[in-house]
Amino acid sequence: MTEITRSASSAAARAKVHSHTLATLGLQVRNGALAKIAEALTARAPEIIQANEKDLVAANAAGLPGPIIKRLVFDAKKLEGAVDGLREMIGLADPVGRTLLKRELDSDLVLEQVTCPIGVIGVIFESRPDALVQIAALCLKSGNAAILKGGSEAANTNRILFEIIHEAGIAAGLPDGFLTLLESRSEIGELLSCHESVDLIIPRGSNEFVRYIMDHSEIPVMGHADGICHIYVDKAADIEKAVPIICDSKTQYVAVCNAVETVLIHKDIAASLVPPLMAELSGKGVEVRGCGVTMSLDPGVKPATEEDFRTEYLDYIVSVKTVGDIDEAIDHINTYGSHHTDAIVTEDGEAAARFMAGVDSAGVYRNCSTRFADGFRYGFGAEVGVSTGKLHARGPVGLEGLVTYKYLLSGNGNIVGDYAEGRKVFHFKDLPI
Repeated sequence: MTEITRSASSAAARAKVHSHTLATLGLQVRNGALAKIAEALTARAPEIIQANEKDLVAANAAGLPGPIIKRLVFDAKKLEGAVDGLREMIGLADPVGRTLLKRELDSDLVLEQVTCPIGVIGVIFESRPDALVQIAALCLKSGNAAILKGGSEAANTNRILFEIIHEAGIAAGLPDGFLTLLESRSEIGELLSCHESVDLIIPRGSNEFVRYIMDHSEIPVMGHADGICHIYVDKAADIEKAVPIICDSKTQYVAVCNAVETVLIHKDIAASLVPPLMAELSGKGVEVRGCGVTMSLDPGVKPATEEDFRTEYLDYIVSVKTVGDIDEAIDHINTYGSHHTDAIVTEDGEAAARFMAGVDSAGVYRNCSTRFADGFRYGFGAEVGVSTGKLHARGPVGLEGLVTYKYLLSGNGNIVGDYAEGRKVFHFKDLPI
């Protein structure tokens, strides 16, 4: 049986060493490993589903909330989707070794900027077992070693998925430390102290937990603490578009970071929009908490508090507020939002352009659901998470976000003294890539 973990620090040190080997493996080896992993997951589907059923029984017995249990499900359909994702990833271009810049500094001195793996990536994620498959595959394809810590509620599913992926990867020629699974919550603190071995931490969980990670580690952290997403319905909106967009954004899958939590409505269109919107949302079991104007337009609206507009519900609840104009909507989003994904519904091109320029979020949409904020739906193959930061990677983080770059300089005995003392001069010339 594949070893799950030693200690977090020893596992991180081993992963660091093996990450150097992993970085040198060609695309054929990495894609071959992905293919073997896909085959192994399919072949051992009954074991995976049986393990997941154990987790679901325990979760229901513990009284975990419905949205969490929904995320925890890893049935035949989800397994098939995960395997399809692996096979699609094989067809994606290699993110490693891509030349971004090629410049001749002198006739015999050429500089290149080339993509390379980040190294060792620690990912701490929530109850979704399919996330383990996606993260392992993304890190493998991008040449990174991965250290994974899933939620305890998915322990059985995560364990069997790890064992299958690890065994298939080793059989395909990958180094042992290409993937590590941590199972004890106490190991999180130890992992956060491994700044000499771990190059990046990606947390996926609650606001409180992500903040804890950011505050207790010297390792760079990439991710987001909240998913407070908005839809602003402009006075020039088409109501027949607005209602299904809002309903899809809220109810297609409520327990995710790109589900809408607050709807802002221009005061001029509120009387026309609120009644049909309430009918649709109520029919889908959504509780609506609104401002005074919204409450006056439908008796089913409950009063919203200030805290509601700062809340990521991850449940069948949405807050609604009327605004006087587009500037008030933009100000509200930039003040209360989490810079994740926000949308405008409008037929006015100028209003859309103003909104999309003014809203400071990783994803800003027009006339479509916030649920499109996803690596798979962007054509990235999958995502390791969503970043609301502005450095390195932003939005859904796919393969491109899991590589960095290095500068390669090739010369012919060149020394700086020749250029400093005027015997030679630079003649910078960009070359075709």
